[in-house]
Amino acid sequence: MPCEVKPRFVLLYGSQKGQAQSIAEGIFEEADKHGLVAELSCLSEIEKYNLEKESAPVVFVVSTTGDGEPPDNALKFVKSIKKKTLPPDQYQHLTYALLALGDTNYANFCNCGKTIERRLQELGAKQFYATGYADDGVGLELVIDPWLEGLWTAIKQAPDKMASDKNDQLKENVVTQTPALEDVQFNRLSLSNQLPDAQNTSNIVSASKHAMVEQTVITESKPSSSETRTDITSAPSLTNSLPPLSESALNVPALSPHFLDVHLQEADAKDETPGPPNKNTLYEIPISKAVKMTNGDDVKTALLLELDISGYPVDYHPGDAFDVFCPNRAGDVEEMLRRLGLWHKRNHHVCVSLIKNTKKRGAQVPSHIPTNISLLYLLTWCLEIRHVPKKAFVRALVEYTGDTVQKRRLQELCSKQGSADYNLFVRDQSLSVLELFSAFTSCLPPLSLLIEHLPKLQPRPYSAASSCLRHPGKVHFIFNVVEFPACSWWPDGRRGLCTGWLFDLISPALQSSGSQLLPKVHVGLRANCSFRPPSDPSVPLVMVGPGTGVAPFIGFLQQREKQRQENPGMAFGETWLYFGCRHEDNDFLFRLGGWRTSAFLPHTPTVLTKPISVCFIYLL
Repeated sequence: MPCEVKPRFVLLYGSQKGQAQSIAEGIFEEADKHGLVAELSCLSEIEKYNLEKESAPVVFVVSTTGDGEPPDNALKFVKSIKKKTLPPDQYQHLTYALLALGDTNYANFCNCGKTIERRLQELGAKQFYATGYADDGVGLELVIDPWLEGLWTAIKQAPDKMASDKNDQLKENVVTQTPALEDVQFNRLSLSNQLPDAQNTSNIVSASKHAMVEQTVITESKPSSSETRTDITSAPSLTNSLPPLSESALNVPALSPHFLDVHLQEADAKDETPGPPNKNTLYEIPISKAVKMTNGDDVKTALLLELDISGYPVDYHPGDAFDVFCPNRAGDVEEMLRRLGLWHKRNHHVCVSLIKNTKKRGAQVPSHIPTNISLLYLLTWCLEIRHVPKKAFVRALVEYTGDTVQKRRLQELCSKQGSADYNLFVRDQSLSVLELFSAFTSCLPPLSLLIEHLPKLQPRPYSAASSCLRHPGKVHFIFNVVEFPACSWWPDGRRGLCTGWLFDLISPALQSSGSQLLPKVHVGLRANCSFRPPSDPSVPLVMVGPGTGVAPFIGFLQQREKQRQENPGMAFGETWLYFGCRHEDNDFLFRLGGWRTSAFLPHTPTVLTKPISVCFIYLL
């Protein structure tokens, strides 16, 4: 009897921190269970797919980074489809679905996904399934889970829809009409949807790539009354739950198969060159000046750094940003090594390979894990050990937790029924893996589990707050030192990873009255061609930048001021900058710290002589 040919679809992702990739890989793994064949590729792997000739449905999963920019591995694809020379029927044969990830706490929500969708439609592509816009600000799962539930039926019905569309090319609104959605009763979730409260957790679904994986009902792990550490009058916490959750049967994701074999090899002691794995492609640039831009203890500490880029082939423009590559905090690395029981092997080489016959489809050794590195280097420069653990990771940790009560609580946190607690105690608190380990002391995972689940240590981008026309050979950037409040795991509080690292680097210079040699930092230019001052100087320009958001606009002002000086006969449009702060005498940036000039901000909150004007606004 001939084998039935399974329908195929193409699955493409663009991911900066691994979230979109993780979701795409989950779809890939589940396709076979739904009678489908998925062909998974990163958008940067252009040799693996060909949209110009593709006849199968295409599913995109893309995130947005920076100021609404595409992820690095999607940038080339986005540029290619934005070419104005492409004909309007370039993709008239193509049917697609798209899941966009974003965060409404930042500007240009899901901008990469919206850009891809808009351009695909302009080039004739047809949508076979409504786009999902998942918001990390309220919980990605609110959109991801129902979107995934309906995806499988939509893919199977896509060929019939495509054939129908070919017979009726002139039908209006064909892009937005998706019959497959009526069958699966998909409900679009808007940004106005609010998270259910803790008493309504049965309506919340899990947020991980395992949302589409077969669920397992857990009933046997409920602790007995003698094992329960708190009574029902206690408040719920990270480690403690209350009825009805503590007495409920749980639906937890199926365990993702292991795919990495990791062992440590004793090596000759030698000093490793510090720096990120890709340091050969970066610039190691000295800090030439550091200025504290705020006064007082009741405002955030804002710092301005000047980098000396003279002698380096760095050609930046106002609107560009610089990626700063920083290591994990030495104290965090030591704590992690001791927690894993591997401190004495910190200088051993890490050997990573795929498990033979692993059940994980498409498994690969993570590309951000170099060969011939020590364990200390791995945790210092390669893995984001402050990463907030996803539910898939929490589910995996259950298998390595000995205490029955703690095991049950981890099962609750990764379950559908415990989603409200996960959001409240893990996601909303930005709880790191280290903090989770501190709370669940009987959890002793192997190193391989961390490498499988922790993402690559990402650089932190900072907007250029200068123009090379005004400051040749220099670049400025400004940032607030991120401060996290004290908690049971950090009694003295803690700082953000990169801002805290930079603060520690320059603190001696800030506290010293004399000249002091400042260190170097590894940086990479992040060009942003879509964020530039108008090329025509006669065009009026209005900018709004409260707090450190003013940084890129300082470069805009410097650029336009220098152009005016060099072209006195040229017509310039009015230029307005709206800046805001909470305390005029404490955090009026660029008016403090000896950086006050008419090119930046006025001495008083009034309007400067046209055409450059600055308005001062108090933020309540």
